[in-house]
Parts: sequence; C-alpha cells; structure tokens
Amino acid sequence: MHYLIGDLQGCCDAFERLLAEIGFSPSRDRLTVLGDLVNRGPESLRTLRRLRELGDAADALLGNHDLHLLAVAHGVRPEHRSDTLREILDSSEREAWIDWVRQRPLALRREGWLCVHAGLPPQWDAAQALALAAEVEALLRGPGLRDFLTVMYGNEPARWRDDLQGADRWRFVINVLTRVRFCAADGTLDFKTKDGALQAPPGLMPWFEVPGRRSAGEPVAFGHWSTLGLLERPDLLALDTGCVWGGQLSAVRVDGGRRELTQVRCQQAQKPGPV
Repeated sequence: MHYLIGDLQGCCDAFERLLAEIGFSPSRDRLTVLGDLVNRGPESLRTLRRLRELGDAADALLGNHDLHLLAVAHGVRPEHRSDTLREILDSSEREAWIDWVRQRPLALRREGWLCVHAGLPPQWDAAQALALAAEVEALLRGPGLRDFLTVMYGNEPARWRDDLQGADRWRFVINVLTRVRFCAADGTLDFKTKDGALQAPPGLMPWFEVPGRRSAGEPVAFGHWSTLGLLERPDLLALDTGCVWGGQLSAVRVDGGRRELTQVRCQQAQKPGPV
C-alpha cells in the first residue's frame, strides 16, 4: 500500500498516530510526505529521526520550511521567532541531519501521481517539472550549496520562460515547487495571498485552475496550502489540512487505483496570524 501524506511541520505525535491508524508496516507499505517536514511544530528533530528510521519505505519532499532550515543552518537566513529548528541546529548530529534534508527531492512520481510541495506553472507538463526539479536538486546536493542558498530567495522572475538561465531559472523552479498558491492566467506567480481558493484577488486564481494548464489531466498531489484544506478530485489531491494549526494530518492511499482517506486530529502548535 502507498500513502501520500500532507505537511508534518514537526508534529511527530500526530504522525505516529496516523501511522498507527493506517497500520503502516515498513516491510509492506510505502509513504510519501509532500514537504514541510519540519518547523513550527514542537518536534522537528524527532520527525526527521522517525522518517529516517523508515528507510526506503518513506519518501519525503522538500518544502519551503525545509529549505528555510538549510538556509538558517548555512547562515544565509536568520531564524524567525516562530521557528522550531533549534533542536536540529544544536544537535551533535547537526551536519548529518542537514545533509539528510538536502538529499530530499523537490518532485517525484509515485503510483501515477506527480508529487510536489506547492504547485506547477501552467507552462510545464509533468516531464518538464521533474526535469527542472532534478536540476535544482543537483545544486542542493552539490558542493556549492551555500552559494545557491544566497540566490534562492526573491519573487522574481514571476513568470516562466524557457530561456531563463542561472539564478533566475533556479529561483523560479524553487518558488513554484515550494511556494506558489495563486497565479494569473498567463502564469505570473503571486506570493502575497495566502487565503483559501475562494478569496483569490481580482485577476488571480489557484495555480491548478489556470485555463490551458499543460499538466491538466496529470494526477498531481501537493501540500503547502492549509487554508485551501483537503481537496480531492480525480486528478488533484491537496493534503495540507493544517496539522500544525490544530487541524488534521491527512493520508490518502493511492495504490492500485484506490483512493482511501485517513485523518487524525492534531494539537495546535501555532496560532494563525502574522509571524
């Protein structure tokens, strides 16, 4: 059995309860966590340890909070007051954990589903998304990680072009795979609005509603958008159901043509609002 699981964000107790609820067995089952493994929840280090213990039975994507951990660890970004990364940063195994995190992928295909943390621009199909993710994964895993992290942040370019090169190309890939929620009809990304899909500002729409999206019809699973909540369509799964905010942690079984949802309630670790 293969399960896709929404954002953990260091909520290891909820993760353990979800594994028990689905009767997960590493010798028989597989799972894919859709990014944001750490941060804001109370037990980021324990969450990483639990995922690593599962070995080949678990895949875990990189989300924006996981990239933030890498940036803080390399002195590129300061800690935020809502961060809960200190136990990892102070660990005697700090370097091993940072290395483990940077080896995680940005996109995967599992059981027919393209798995990303946040979304896709309308100009990409699934094959292009996987190829571009692999380009950036090589940088994250390579010897120039710190140099890459220094150019990773920023909202420009806001629209994909096939001739993008260097830092602009890599930054766009990171932004769309780990940060996007809304965009315009021409694929221009928006990073200001974090509300639910029904609160789209004029001229914007959820990335998956853009007319003519090249990945339409390709099953895509993502997390990242807690205010969107659970969304189940034949070719779309949104699985960030706000665990860290006191919502639920969600898993969907996707193997063999099945679609079976399991959820556990979560203790609130953060209060919604500006941070």
